[in-house]
Amino acid sequence: MCDDLTAIEEEQALDARGIDRRSFAGLGAAGLAVLAAPLAAKAPAGLAEQMVTVTTPDGKLDAFFVHPAKGKHPAVILWPDIAGLREAYKVMARRLAADGHAVLVLNQYYRSAQAPHFNAITEWRTPEGQAKLRPMIPLLTAAAIESDAKAAVAWLDGQKSVDRKRGIGSSGYCMGGPFTVRTAHAAPSRVRAAASFHGGSLVTDKPDSPHQLLKATKAGYLFAIARNDDARAPGDKDALREAAKAAGRPAEVEVYPADHGWCTVDSPVFDKGQADRAWERMLVLFKTL
Repeated sequence: MCDDLTAIEEEQALDARGIDRRSFAGLGAAGLAVLAAPLAAKAPAGLAEQMVTVTTPDGKLDAFFVHPAKGKHPAVILWPDIAGLREAYKVMARRLAADGHAVLVLNQYYRSAQAPHFNAITEWRTPEGQAKLRPMIPLLTAAAIESDAKAAVAWLDGQKSVDRKRGIGSSGYCMGGPFTVRTAHAAPSRVRAAASFHGGSLVTDKPDSPHQLLKATKAGYLFAIARNDDARAPGDKDALREAAKAAGRPAEVEVYPADHGWCTVDSPVFDKGQADRAWERMLVLFKTL
């Protein structure tokens, strides 16, 4: 989860690289070419991409849609981290599309403003970033996320590039991690796989806690947990395993030797080796779509 301790750990990671937070944020999209090569290339030949609008009960949701230019493919709904839809997630979506998926990256903050809200993840920790997020985050209720997920599923099912004979997948990072479970819960007949990477608030004491929803889904799961998140909530991994077992849902739950944010390409703690390993596990899961 994103908290004061992860902020300290991010600073330590930046210090190890010899760069301060402001300079790191200033790298923006161009910096991805250095930090995450070769992932930062623009859409390679064979892919089609565009910004699109998904109509929801609450308004117009702007999203990034990328897919192989030819044929029909299993769809994936991608939920970004706390800093929202930005170039980093377009980079990651292109990679997933190149692996044979039609990928829709949602702007979870559309009720407040169109994306991008930040150019890099580090910007949300600034006083200005905190002020921007303060009125936006409370709008992301469980009901709102499930409503948006249903709208995204319906939109995808209307696209020529989507293979409706296959199930839909969902992937999410940080705050987007639990949104993947809510997506599977919102559309159980269509969402067959959900992958959470360093997701927060997957296990809570609320009746609608994501781990309590597994029994009402038809999806398989991947829960890739950061080591520092596990250190602060060591019982979560066991609760997820127990909930999946009780629900009869296949679930891979693993603590990775990497810190919160390690899978996001513009994160100060991005760990390409461990991110690639988690990515491969996601692709294995999505083969079940």
